[in-house]
Amino acid sequence: MHSITATFTDNHRHCDHLFADAEALLSRHQREQASTRFAEFQQALLHHFTLEEQQLFPQLEQQIGSSNGPTSVMRSEHEQLRRLVAELLQSLEADNEQRALGLCETLMMLLQQHNMKEERMLYPMADQLLDGTTIAPINAQLQ
Repeated sequence: MHSITATFTDNHRHCDHLFADAEALLSRHQREQASTRFAEFQQALLHHFTLEEQQLFPQLEQQIGSSNGPTSVMRSEHEQLRRLVAELLQSLEADNEQRALGLCETLMMLLQQHNMKEERMLYPMADQLLDGTTIAPINAQLQ
């Protein structure tokens, strides 16, 4: 059985690869292919956020005894990232490659910072506070 840290970190890498592929397509002016790949990235990222927000965070908050701690910060960052991804897809639909590339830079920076917080602090905390049965249903949904 994988740890929470390993499971969610692996999923971060999956999302990172989709994003990198999409950005590479966009930088080669292959807008249609880039749009398709960014939509795949969006779907994977939103699925990741949903698993965290609906399964992992509530269990962690129950153990901590508060929803105003690190999970609150992560939820806020998820909202910011959702908006940026939506803006990026809108820029592609409007055929505004320059705007889309600029949003890619911002999105990549924020994603890296967000993922680092989760991987170095939140997930290890979850591994310490939650028992192994927490990750089994999440693992099944990430397959």
